[in-house]
Amino acid sequence: MKHSTYSVIIVGSGIAGLYAAIKLSETMKLPDGILLITKSQLAECNSRYAQGGIVGVLPENKPDSISLHVSDTIKAGCGLCDFNVVKFISENSQYAIKDLMKYGVNFDRNEQNKLNFTLEGAHSVRRILHVGGDATGYGIEKALVDKVKNDPNVSSNLTMYEQTLAIDLLVDSKNKCRGIISYNEITQEYETVYAPVTVLATGGTGQVYKYTTNPSVTTGDGLALGIRANAQIKDMEFIQFHPTALSIENDDSRFLISESVRGEGAKLINDKGEYFMENHPQKDLAPRDVVAREIYDQLSKGNKVYLDATLINIEKFKHRFPNIYKSCMDNGIDVTKDYIPVSPAAHYCMGGIKTEVNGKTSIENLYAIGEVACTSLHGANRLASNSLLECVVSAYEMVNTISQKNLQTSEIIDEAVMKTIKQYSEENDSDDDSYDIDELTQKLKDIMWENVGIIRTEMSLNTAMMQIDTIFSMFKNKSKCSSLKEYELRNMLYVAKAIINAALARKESIGAHFRADGKNVSCSIHQNSFSASEDNANGTKITA
Repeated sequence: MKHSTYSVIIVGSGIAGLYAAIKLSETMKLPDGILLITKSQLAECNSRYAQGGIVGVLPENKPDSISLHVSDTIKAGCGLCDFNVVKFISENSQYAIKDLMKYGVNFDRNEQNKLNFTLEGAHSVRRILHVGGDATGYGIEKALVDKVKNDPNVSSNLTMYEQTLAIDLLVDSKNKCRGIISYNEITQEYETVYAPVTVLATGGTGQVYKYTTNPSVTTGDGLALGIRANAQIKDMEFIQFHPTALSIENDDSRFLISESVRGEGAKLINDKGEYFMENHPQKDLAPRDVVAREIYDQLSKGNKVYLDATLINIEKFKHRFPNIYKSCMDNGIDVTKDYIPVSPAAHYCMGGIKTEVNGKTSIENLYAIGEVACTSLHGANRLASNSLLECVVSAYEMVNTISQKNLQTSEIIDEAVMKTIKQYSEENDSDDDSYDIDELTQKLKDIMWENVGIIRTEMSLNTAMMQIDTIFSMFKNKSKCSSLKEYELRNMLYVAKAIINAALARKESIGAHFRADGKNVSCSIHQNSFSASEDNANGTKITA
């Protein structure tokens, strides 16, 4: 097995990972450089599929304020958000936006060349910024990729491993992370990589469900690493199901129909011609968990559900949502006269590896940022477009924290680390090929969708756990797997068990976690009073 050493390992090449790599290169001397690991190719990640946008609480947007954004976030999160985290991230949104613009992110502007603020569900004012109408994640990701590739200051510090999976963390007997074990899908080679700092920026978990808006790479790999290393995990019961994903018969894939479409005037309608969200105070822009359950209820009654986008001027629709327009047309849906068939799909994991706002985990020298982390910004239900903002602000704060550390790699590797290395240095101790990985993966997805989805009960959760344990037992006697797909399935099983355990533990319904056999908890808000001062509760201000 090859051994190598870096100053910092970043696992994941989405917005959080790329932004962290850029900031580290600008801020610090890195004697051994940065290793950036991506399971696929650079820029193939969950970030690039984010249509909705990024929150920007900016001074020029007079109707908005930090207090309004904090209030909206905590209301959507059912009061389970960390107030100081919400306040800090909101206060820093203007600096994050300016920093992204400095790196070449061109946010959409109106005819007066001013930033174009849009509205999404559960936001009280227009505060969402977009790139290319409905291609915000892609726009930010592309600008950061260009920066990484073309800025010598960044590229000279950076080594990149593509089509490489981090399969285990090297954690010593003192609970310090010393690096990772990686596996290259092409060469099937393992490598031990040492570093004084390891950053997980691996994104979400959507692929554990049959229907998801997430790309195929989102198999919960970073979360599984944290679980296997006994890092503290938080809020895994809160899985956000996006209400409106394009639903095509005999096609399990779910293309996201952004909440912004409803923000621009589209309405949900069933095949009886009923606009069924009209009785809710926020109508079609109610929080996502509410809308998802309303659609689920309609589908359970045998009604088909559509999005009526004919209410939006077609030229405005084509300009504002070019990718959605193209996807609909490609599927034979003419939005000028046809309703768009929609149904919910797994979209975002509010839980994850428990962290501070700077990404610090319960394991020393291990950081987690982006969707893999749980800063408690989102509480029980993520407010639309807060996630990309969290990626940037947390990554910046993490770099501030790391800059105080000594990045010299310790040569002392103890028995716990050597034990992990040894299990991947030896030949597979089991060559059992009696099971079909694709078949088991699909079975896992079906189990989670049917039993641990939008509506849950203790019986359904226990059924799911029993079935998941049966699949999981196949891995108990294996030190290492035989392929990337097998490692992904192993990771998905760890994640599935974490979701089920958390869902069993929380017996009441709140936010995105709905127990049909449990007590409904009102999303009452215990919002602290605060003032948006120059000083921040949990860190330093981002300077563009």
